[in-house]
Formats: sequence, structure tokens, C-alpha cells
Amino acid sequence: MSERVEREYELKRTGAAEAMAGVKSGDRIFYGEFTLFPRLCDAALAAQKDGVTGVNVDSVCFTQMPKVAEVDPDGNHFILNDWHFGGVSRKLHKQGRCNYIPLTYHQGPRIMRKYQDYDIVVLTTGPMDERGYFNYGISNSMASAAVDKARRVVVEVNPNVPNCLGGNQESIHITRVDAVVEGRTDTLVQVPAANASDIDRAIAAHIMEVIEDGSCLQLGIGALPNVIGSMLADSDLKDLGVHTEMLVDSCVDLYECGKITGARKVIDKYKMAYTFAMGTQKLYDFLHNNPTCASYPVHYINDPKIVALNPKVVAVNNAVAIDLYSQVCSESAGTRQVSGTGGQLDFIFGAFGSKGGKGIIGISSTYTDSKGEVHSRINPTLAPGSIVTLPRSLVQYVATEYGMVQLKGKSTVERAQALISIAHPDFRDELANQAAAMGIG
Repeated sequence: MSERVEREYELKRTGAAEAMAGVKSGDRIFYGEFTLFPRLCDAALAAQKDGVTGVNVDSVCFTQMPKVAEVDPDGNHFILNDWHFGGVSRKLHKQGRCNYIPLTYHQGPRIMRKYQDYDIVVLTTGPMDERGYFNYGISNSMASAAVDKARRVVVEVNPNVPNCLGGNQESIHITRVDAVVEGRTDTLVQVPAANASDIDRAIAAHIMEVIEDGSCLQLGIGALPNVIGSMLADSDLKDLGVHTEMLVDSCVDLYECGKITGARKVIDKYKMAYTFAMGTQKLYDFLHNNPTCASYPVHYINDPKIVALNPKVVAVNNAVAIDLYSQVCSESAGTRQVSGTGGQLDFIFGAFGSKGGKGIIGISSTYTDSKGEVHSRINPTLAPGSIVTLPRSLVQYVATEYGMVQLKGKSTVERAQALISIAHPDFRDELANQAAAMGIG
């Protein structure tokens, strides 16, 4: 490490309270992304509650309850905003204490650079390397854009953050940092794969029918992508690639059993390209200093034009509901926000542009509510207030446990008939009657 870098580090090393001092009413603060939550600086900001009002605290998916929310149950001092909802934000939103920031994910960095200014950006990073760089680790989607718009940049160092190689813009140099906070030794949040049901396995089996040798995969979180990963590991398929928004444990398993090589990719050949990772320690250990993986900001990974450059892209995303016009709702239950747009539109659009590509919405045909009543996820129209995540003009494949249909080029009548054919049998007659009444039956 050079003497200049070491001296600058020592000058900027400070405590969390000092790093967050000077926050004023009305300031806007960015807390980083996903599992890289800045625990020490959050606690330090919460301690300033009585001196401020109307401080906006933004994040890309809060993965733990912020102290600023715990100390301010009425929301008089801190306003929480999330660029992508998870369980924490859903709970706070239900209480009227967290707002969603709508975006198409690949546009997020551009939105920040054009319209957002931050008084403080706090990022959890790995330790500084000998050249003076702090690595963003497993979350690189919008961090560099936030830094570009920050009046003050604070890094909260945690030695358990894996060093994730680029790609690009995966690190920040000490010369761009205003304060360095040490003291973190906690392990990163673990997100194990959800347990798969027979329905998940049935949906996955239909999707497996369209995956070929050399397919380039985008698999997200949840039971369905995990099942697909297991089926791929047991298949005869070869030379699979990965270009994905979120890197998950199943990608590690597929790489280690030789299914993923990236040999047939056109861009980032032989690399697993991603913008953030979330899973278990197995995934985090795999990523550390691994040149197989390439971390990029989301404006590159999720750009549909970039996605489409690789052939045979298979993008699998889930949904909350779909109507007979083939509009897909993936982020709300009626008016209740449950998730975000994320990269679903990006990858469905990009997959269709890929030579041999397939954008797939995988959805169970029914769900059971809290009263034990069974409802169809395929309905004549979306429930009032539902957010259309994917317009009907972009929908390509839809899969349920009863089959998979391709909707591009089909009329409204043909789309309705196709969706009814993969709805639960108990609801098909009523759906057909409703379609006829709507003039699409």
C-alpha cells in the first residue's frame, strides 16, 4: 500500500456518529442495496432523531428493519423510500411508513443521475485493498450512480463482504470517500432457497422443455428458479451461460457440476455476469475473488439491448396475477405494494430480442387466502388497483403447472383461450364465460 493511500485512509477513518454528524432536516440519505445494510451508520442516524424532521432514507430493498424506523414509529423524523420492495418494506408500507419508488430497473442509475441528489451516501464495502479501493461486494446495481450524486460518501467496512470482481464500477477509491467507518464483523444476511412444492416442480418441468444447449439463463429468487436449477443439474444440457440481474445459489451448483461454461455467449463470454447476489454463505464464498463472475451496474446487466446480444436467453420471472388480456401484475395485490418492477420487464423484453430467446412468466394457477379459500391467479381482469408490471404487448410465454403457452402474434381471443387452457380446471368454465362476455371468448 502506498504511503499516500495509507495516510488518506487514516485521515478519513472515524466513528459512525462522527460520519453521520451534521444531518439536517430535509436531507436525503442513501443506505446502499440489499444485504449490504449499513448497520452502524443507521444506528448513529437513529440517535439523532430528536434533532431532525423529514429526513428521507432511501435503499434498494431493505433487508433488515432500520433503526431509524424503530425509533420513529410515527414517521415524524424519517421518511423511508425503497427502490425495490422486500419483506421489511412491505411491513413498513402497510403501516404507512415506507414508500415505493417506481422504476424500470435498468433505468435506475440514469434516474438517479438525472433527478436525485443525496446529502449522504452510506455503502457497506469490503476492506480497502492495497491500491486504495473499497469493493462494493455483492450489490453493484445503483451504488456507483448514487456516489456520483452524493455530497458526502461514507463507507462502512465489513471484512465479511466478498471481493467481487468486475465487470466495471465495482469499487470506489479512497479519494472519492469522505469517511471510513470500521467495526463491523457480522456475517451477511443469508437467504436460503424456498422449499419447492409439487406445483413448482410441474411448472419447472414445462420450462425445461424449451431450454437448450447453450441457453443463457436469468433465474431469480424463490422456489421455482431453484427447482429449475436442480433439474438443469440432472439434465444432459451443456454449455449454459448466465447473464442475470440476481446471482443465486443454484448458479453455483450448476457451475460446479459443469453445466455452466458461458462458452456460447457473445458478450462476457465464459463469465457469469450479474448486478447483485443474494443467497447463502456458499454463494458469497464462491464469489470472493472469483474471475468466473463479473459484477456490473444494472444499467448494463438489465439493458434489454445488452440482454439481447447473447443468443438463446431464457428469462424466468414470477407474477402475482395475469388477466385474460395477458396483462401481468407482479408487484401489487390490488392496491397493496408487495414487490417492485425490478428487472422483469427488462429481461422479458431483452429475451424476446435474443436470437432463440424466451421470456417466461412462471405462475401457479391458484393461491389460497388467509381464510382457506382458493382463488385463480388467471382472471378476466386484474383486481382494481393492480399494477401492470408487464404490458400485454411484451408477454411471450406463460407457464403454470398445467402447461406453457406462447402468446406473441396471437389475437386477444387466442390469448384468452391459451391462458384458460393452463388455468386450474375448476376455474376454466367460468373464465370462458367471462371471456365471451368481454368479447374475447
